[in-house]
Amino acid sequence: MKKYVVLNHQAFEYENYKIVPIRYEDRFDIMKWRNEQIYHLRQNKALTVEDQENYFNDVVNELFNQTQPKQILFSYLENEICIGYGGLVHINWIDKNAEISFVMNTALEKEAFQKHWGIFLKLIEQVAFEDLKLHKITTYAFDLRPKLYSVLENSGFAQEAVLQQECLFNGAFIDVIIHSKFIGE
Repeated sequence: MKKYVVLNHQAFEYENYKIVPIRYEDRFDIMKWRNEQIYHLRQNKALTVEDQENYFNDVVNELFNQTQPKQILFSYLENEICIGYGGLVHINWIDKNAEISFVMNTALEKEAFQKHWGIFLKLIEQVAFEDLKLHKITTYAFDLRPKLYSVLENSGFAQEAVLQQECLFNGAFIDVIIHSKFIGE
């Protein structure tokens, strides 16, 4: 397992679930899920095998050795099987804040969306608040996934802002909803 030099701990666990530094072996599952869920991601085209290989080789590999990486990505595992990935992105080391990113296996979304988001939030909070001592973590979500907001609020996140008509989606401008949580909340 690769290790992030910036982290004191590499694995974070809750019941049968854990996050570990993003694994190279999971790259094509991640690509598949991102392409299936492109509608809610800041991704403007389907990823190719070449795109994914280049991203892992040129971007992800560099993150492990950085003392202040712009992102820290994890494979999300259930009983050692990757069922999603995510992490802290757009990390601002000066102001001690970051955005949460999470994508799960598309097949799990219908029946277990809220469950897996809730578990992932517990795990990523350990990384953000306990290991990195960040002050604030946020989500930036296109207003397309109403099931997400209740999970965030049940996990102690508060709606901080609505960016009106922020993104063009299918020919119409849609809102972006930002939820935040501070250390100690």
